[in-house]
Amino acid sequence: MLTKKQHDLLLYIHSCIDKNGVSPSFDEMKDALDLKSKSGIHRLIKALEERGFIRRIAHRARALEVVKMPGDVIPSAPPLRKAAGFTPSVIEGDGRRLAPTAVPLVGRIAAGTPITALQEEGEHVDVPGDLMAGGTHYALEVKGDSMINVGINDGDIVIIQHADTAESGDIVVALVDDEEATLKRLRKRGDTIALEAENDAYETRIYGANRVKVQGKLVSLMRRY
Repeated sequence: MLTKKQHDLLLYIHSCIDKNGVSPSFDEMKDALDLKSKSGIHRLIKALEERGFIRRIAHRARALEVVKMPGDVIPSAPPLRKAAGFTPSVIEGDGRRLAPTAVPLVGRIAAGTPITALQEEGEHVDVPGDLMAGGTHYALEVKGDSMINVGINDGDIVIIQHADTAESGDIVVALVDDEEATLKRLRKRGDTIALEAENDAYETRIYGANRVKVQGKLVSLMRRY
């Protein structure tokens, strides 16, 4: 028998996989269950794994798979509520959607330790119009694994909407000290800016607000195999 929290978490994980194709991040699970820390999520996941309801998939981001559901659950049950976070639109392989637009691929962006990112424009990538928001866009190749918990992997091409402002919680291209750019979730904390990774192996970096410039906001990504 599952506790209510275990039961609710299993439903939420199943609904996210059913809707998005990937299990939710630990932050999304924490928010969905209104827990104060991710340690509670770790305990719930361990309990579900020990009871045979979920299993971990090695060497994959968001590596959870629902093995079975309780007998009182309809498999298509909706999530508890939508958790805050980025759910990327993904093109796999060489598929194309309607109305592609040539978007400049301007360099590489670190999803890890910041590196020089915005280089001179070179090649272009064809991006379907439904993967873009309003305004102008550019593309960057992701290097590193610090954003894997939101489905952004090393080698992905991220589509960035030009912007110089962002809301707290947005995933942005942030330029630090006019020298280094990185792809991170931005949090505003008074007169400071926190750049958060989506991988527990990386620390949150905190800067004075005047040291960080937003270069654009993440809207989608493309993946090559």
